[in-house]
Amino acid sequence: MRKSYDFSRGVKNPYAKQLKQQITINISKPTLAYFQKLAKQNSIGYQVLIDLYLRDCVEERRKPQFKWAA
Repeated sequence: MRKSYDFSRGVKNPYAKQLKQQITINISKPTLAYFQKLAKQNSIGYQVLIDLYLRDCVEERRKPQFKWAA
């Protein structure tokens, strides 16, 4: 490997902003803790894990199942 690289002629990916969108979302503490623990076990970021899980739901066309308290 080189000690340094010259990126002065590098070009930013023009499609990068189309790939993902930053949002704000409220997630319960137990749910967040679950994903953080699972992400740590798999050595990935918890936000990446949540995105992968949601993407899988979209690709498999899974619909949420709710259990409402009576």
